Amino acid sequence: MSLRKNDIIDLEITGFSSEGSGVGRYEGQAVFVAGAATGDTVECVIIKAKKNYAIGKIRHILKASPDRIIPDCPAFPRCGGCQYRHISYEAEIQIKTQKVRDAFSRIGHLDIIPDDAVGAESVYRYRNKAQYPVETANGRLLTGFYAPFSHRVIDCKSCLLQPEEFADILKAVAKWSEKYKIPSYDERTQKGLLRHIYIRKGFSTGEIMVCLVINGDRIFKKDELISSLTKCNKNIKTVLLNHNTEDTNVIMGKTETVLYGKGYIEDILCGKRFRISPLSFYQVNHAQAERLYEKAAEFAITEKTKTLVDLYCGAGTIGLTMADKVESLIGVEIVPEAIEDAKINAKLNNTENTRFICADAKEAAKILKGEGIVPDTVILDPPRKGCDSELLDTVSEMSPERIVYVSCDPATLARDLSILEAKGYKTRKAVPFDLFPRTVHIETVVLLSKRRPDAHIDIKLDLSEVDITVAETKATY
Repeated sequence: MSLRKNDIIDLEITGFSSEGSGVGRYEGQAVFVAGAATGDTVECVIIKAKKNYAIGKIRHILKASPDRIIPDCPAFPRCGGCQYRHISYEAEIQIKTQKVRDAFSRIGHLDIIPDDAVGAESVYRYRNKAQYPVETANGRLLTGFYAPFSHRVIDCKSCLLQPEEFADILKAVAKWSEKYKIPSYDERTQKGLLRHIYIRKGFSTGEIMVCLVINGDRIFKKDELISSLTKCNKNIKTVLLNHNTEDTNVIMGKTETVLYGKGYIEDILCGKRFRISPLSFYQVNHAQAERLYEKAAEFAITEKTKTLVDLYCGAGTIGLTMADKVESLIGVEIVPEAIEDAKINAKLNNTENTRFICADAKEAAKILKGEGIVPDTVILDPPRKGCDSELLDTVSEMSPERIVYVSCDPATLARDLSILEAKGYKTRKAVPFDLFPRTVHIETVVLLSKRRPDAHIDIKLDLSEVDITVAETKATY
């Protein structure tokens, strides 16, 4: 019999969903329970019942998983920022390793087993970027994160994933907002001014950017805000407004106004200096990003590698960390502002063997083909949705010896790898890196190389009645 809403059941948790909920089965029906852990037995109430699955809420933990720990954050699990604060980090790494392996086998049907995920040295205060939604309640400005599956703000000014100084910045903005009754944005009415508080930090330089996302073109008492911010932290190098007047869930608008400083900060990654603007892509975990980029370079560069093409170059970050190891780096990006940032970053590092093309990948491939340029290695670092089929066709037509794919979504990664294998490439190595401890997310770097025709050798020798046959010996690369 199917479960119904408000049913109360005992449930053994046998795994995790991709969103971080515990999963068990009740009379064959999958039940998802937030906050549960593999090995738990829980009493839960069914809060949603569908034909093929149900969602439960824990009433009592009848038997605790050996992986379970006491959460160290008072906002967990009300805040939707973390999913794994109730289990050990060792268990979390095992879950993420299996998540990537399951995607490779079930979605990509690949015959390679990814390595164990590389865990972070610290699971605290690692994020160099935070985007805090805001909400006014009883005259107070709540700043924190949305509760799961909602746009209700959970006040959490001192998040354990964010640098400690971010809390002081939030308090300074909140004090200014409350003093002058700055209204927060209301999605229902599309009225109000302050939408988000956006902070970035260069972990190597210490430089901090503060950006207020507003539903308008100016703010009241800006000089007082700037003064209070720079007094609370001397490392704040720039303060900006980002203008987002659209009825949208997208956080950032397309234009900024600089209130203080140069409008950007700088940081050092893998020995290279980078300019970071509000809209620049920059990995959120500095220490783990360096380890991931080092592995990507190991995959991308051989003694024969001369030309490296980065088809999602953004501001040039990943390609520029490898530029010293090749004769030519060509970055491709469709966003003009990102290309300009990439050119500036190349100059910051006195890197002269670079070229950046503002175009989509297919157009850029035509340009390079017309110039007789054939890349030895292509780097792909797409957004979460992965690569579209047209781009994968383009990569195949470019015919590089190696492809290095960096992905933040195991499912779309496995899908794309399967397509590339059908186009003549072989997945050789896959290493997950945990850039997002205590959340469900995992980054993976993959090496593919061009397949070679199988060598086919049949040998029969009569050696003291021993028949030795060697057939279909395959060369590996």
